[in-house]
Amino acid sequence: MEKQKNAVGRRKEAVTRVFLSKGDGKITVNGKDYKTYFPLVYLQNQVETPLRVVEASDKFDIIVNATGGGVKGQAEAAKLGISRALIELSADYRPALKAAGLLKRDPRSVERKKPGRKKARRSFQFSKR
Repeated sequence: MEKQKNAVGRRKEAVTRVFLSKGDGKITVNGKDYKTYFPLVYLQNQVETPLRVVEASDKFDIIVNATGGGVKGQAEAAKLGISRALIELSADYRPALKAAGLLKRDPRSVERKKPGRKKARRSFQFSKR
Protein backbone atom coordinates (compact mmCIF):
# COMPACT_ATOMS: atom_id res chain seq x y z
CA MET A 1 0.00 0.00 0.00
CA GLU A 2 1.21 3.50 -0.85
CA LYS A 3 1.84 5.85 2.03
CA GLN A 4 -1.14 7.93 3.01
CA LYS A 5 -0.87 11.05 5.17
CA ASN A 6 -3.68 12.36 7.32
CA ALA A 7 -4.29 15.61 9.19
CA VAL A 8 -7.06 17.47 10.99
CA GLY A 9 -8.40 20.90 10.09
CA ARG A 10 -10.74 23.00 12.24
CA ARG A 11 -12.69 26.23 11.82
CA LYS A 12 -15.54 27.47 14.05
CA GLU A 13 -17.49 24.29 14.89
CA ALA A 14 -16.36 22.40 11.77
CA VAL A 15 -13.81 19.59 11.95
CA THR A 16 -12.35 17.82 8.93
CA ARG A 17 -10.15 14.74 8.71
CA VAL A 18 -8.04 14.84 5.55
CA PHE A 19 -6.41 11.79 3.93
CA LEU A 20 -3.82 12.59 1.27
CA SER A 21 -2.28 10.00 -1.07
CA LYS A 22 -0.50 9.95 -4.43
CA GLY A 23 -2.97 10.17 -7.30
CA ASP A 24 -4.33 12.31 -10.11
CA GLY A 25 -6.00 15.23 -8.32
CA LYS A 26 -9.35 13.77 -7.23
CA ILE A 27 -10.86 15.51 -4.19
CA THR A 28 -13.73 13.80 -2.35
CA VAL A 29 -15.69 15.33 0.55
CA ASN A 30 -17.99 12.99 2.52
CA GLY A 31 -18.17 10.57 -0.41
CA LYS A 32 -19.06 13.23 -3.00
CA ASP A 33 -16.91 15.19 -5.44
CA TYR A 34 -15.92 18.49 -3.80
CA LYS A 35 -17.55 20.51 -6.60
CA THR A 36 -20.87 18.84 -5.78
CA TYR A 37 -20.44 19.17 -2.00
CA PHE A 38 -19.33 22.83 -2.24
CA PRO A 39 -21.45 24.24 -5.09
CA LEU A 40 -20.20 27.82 -4.61
CA VAL A 41 -17.04 28.65 -6.55
CA TYR A 42 -15.38 30.62 -3.74
CA LEU A 43 -15.70 27.59 -1.43
CA GLN A 44 -14.19 25.33 -4.12
CA ASN A 45 -11.31 27.82 -4.36
CA GLN A 46 -10.77 27.56 -0.58
CA VAL A 47 -10.30 23.80 -0.90
CA GLU A 48 -7.99 24.11 -3.95
CA THR A 49 -5.79 26.92 -2.54
CA PRO A 50 -3.13 24.81 -0.73
CA LEU A 51 -2.63 22.63 -3.82
CA ARG A 52 -2.36 25.69 -6.06
CA VAL A 53 0.24 27.28 -3.77
CA VAL A 54 2.54 24.22 -3.92
CA GLU A 55 1.67 23.59 -7.60
CA ALA A 56 0.49 20.03 -6.92
CA SER A 57 -3.10 20.14 -8.17
CA ASP A 58 -2.85 16.88 -10.12
CA LYS A 59 -0.38 14.93 -7.95
CA PHE A 60 -2.55 13.88 -5.00
CA ASP A 61 -5.91 12.28 -4.28
CA ILE A 62 -7.62 13.78 -1.25
CA ILE A 63 -10.42 12.31 0.86
CA VAL A 64 -12.06 14.69 3.36
CA ASN A 65 -14.44 13.70 6.16
CA ALA A 66 -16.22 16.85 7.32
CA THR A 67 -18.46 17.14 10.38
CA GLY A 68 -20.08 19.99 12.28
CA GLY A 69 -20.44 23.67 11.48
CA GLY A 70 -21.66 25.08 8.20
CA VAL A 71 -20.51 24.74 4.63
CA LYS A 72 -18.10 27.70 4.79
CA GLY A 73 -16.51 26.50 8.03
CA GLN A 74 -16.08 23.03 6.56
CA ALA A 75 -14.41 24.42 3.42
CA GLU A 76 -11.97 26.49 5.48
CA ALA A 77 -11.30 23.55 7.81
CA ALA A 78 -10.55 21.40 4.74
CA LYS A 79 -8.11 24.08 3.55
CA LEU A 80 -6.17 23.89 6.84
CA GLY A 81 -6.28 20.08 6.90
CA ILE A 82 -4.94 19.79 3.33
CA SER A 83 -2.13 22.24 4.14
CA ARG A 84 -1.14 20.25 7.23
CA ALA A 85 -1.24 16.94 5.32
CA LEU A 86 0.99 18.38 2.57
CA ILE A 87 3.59 19.38 5.18
CA GLU A 88 3.48 15.89 6.70
CA LEU A 89 4.18 14.51 3.25
CA SER A 90 7.09 16.86 2.49
CA ALA A 91 8.58 19.61 4.67
CA ASP A 92 9.67 21.43 1.48
CA TYR A 93 6.10 22.74 1.08
CA ARG A 94 6.15 24.52 4.46
CA PRO A 95 7.72 27.90 3.47
CA ALA A 96 5.29 28.42 0.55
CA LEU A 97 2.22 27.46 2.61
CA LYS A 98 3.36 29.59 5.57
CA ALA A 99 3.94 32.61 3.30
CA ALA A 100 0.41 32.20 1.92
CA GLY A 101 -0.96 32.12 5.49
CA LEU A 102 -2.44 28.65 5.16
CA LEU A 103 -1.02 27.12 8.35
CA LYS A 104 -2.78 29.36 10.85
CA ARG A 105 -5.96 28.13 12.46
CA ASP A 106 -8.57 30.89 12.41
CA PRO A 107 -9.46 31.30 16.10
CA ARG A 108 -12.62 33.33 15.56
CA SER A 109 -15.83 31.66 16.68
CA VAL A 110 -19.28 32.71 17.87
CA GLU A 111 -19.33 34.73 21.07
CA ARG A 112 -21.53 33.27 23.80
CA LYS A 113 -24.86 34.79 24.74
CA LYS A 114 -24.75 36.88 27.92
CA PRO A 115 -27.47 36.89 30.59
CA GLY A 116 -29.81 39.91 30.53
CA ARG A 117 -29.13 40.46 26.82
CA LYS A 118 -30.92 39.39 23.67
CA LYS A 119 -27.77 38.01 21.98
CA ALA A 120 -24.05 38.26 22.85
CA ARG A 121 -24.01 42.09 22.78
CA ARG A 122 -27.44 43.17 21.57
CA SER A 123 -29.60 44.34 24.44
CA PHE A 124 -33.38 44.50 24.58
CA GLN A 125 -35.04 47.65 23.23
CA PHE A 126 -34.86 50.48 25.74
CA SER A 127 -38.04 52.41 26.49
CA LYS A 128 -37.55 55.74 28.20
CA ARG A 129 -41.26 56.16 29.08
